[in-house]
Amino acid sequence: MEILLTNDDGIFAPGIRALTHELCKIGNVTILAPDREQSATGHAITVHHPLRVQEMEFGDDSCVKAYSVDGTPSDCVKLGAEVVLKKKPALVVSGINRGPNLGTDVLYSGTVSAALEGVILGIPSIAVSLATVEEADYAFAAKFTRIASINIVTRGLPPDTLLNINIPSLEEKDIAGVQITRLGIRRYKDVFDRRTDPRGKVYYWLAGEVIDLDEDPDTDTVAIRNNLISVTPIHFDLTKHALIQELESWTWPLEN
Repeated sequence: MEILLTNDDGIFAPGIRALTHELCKIGNVTILAPDREQSATGHAITVHHPLRVQEMEFGDDSCVKAYSVDGTPSDCVKLGAEVVLKKKPALVVSGINRGPNLGTDVLYSGTVSAALEGVILGIPSIAVSLATVEEADYAFAAKFTRIASINIVTRGLPPDTLLNINIPSLEEKDIAGVQITRLGIRRYKDVFDRRTDPRGKVYYWLAGEVIDLDEDPDTDTVAIRNNLISVTPIHFDLTKHALIQELESWTWPLEN
């Protein structure tokens, strides 16, 4: 099985290293990952300068070929699936991200966007995050991702759908279980910190406190607070289908 692996923390991040070791147990792994951190880049692609790809040594695993890319996570998946690999991979895996990707934050996430790019290209895809911003042990998260990958390849996913998985940063014995969830709603309070540089000029630093507005127990945000692994199916059809018929009844005058 051919697996395309990427992330948004960069090719030197510990999460992608741990994941490579586990995915090598089930297939051949080709890594295309950013040459530096690309967190919160969303689904950006590079169009204003050329992309450079450099082959790298990546440990002793013979099942791995690794390339660093001076672009975004979505660039990495596009290049991997359409240029580097000779045939379409069976699976795109994005992660393991340091920090959760929960609720509406998935719209900003480079990790989730890389998996979404795989879905756009017609490849089953999965995004995985460890719900901590501190240094952590990725071993269990990597093992769980391997199991999830086997499930996806064996059972399949609907078209235009990826799995977004968030794993508590706990020892395996302390994890309460697995919950299938929907996306919660997150907002940020006091998002910008106003500061002054040494020359007296004002600048702003993006900060803020996260607030979870959706407290229903079936949400990913609540599942993580309850020490559960959250597995959320996501698709990229943003159309509000229920509103189409009503909008068709509106008057839409055209002025010549």
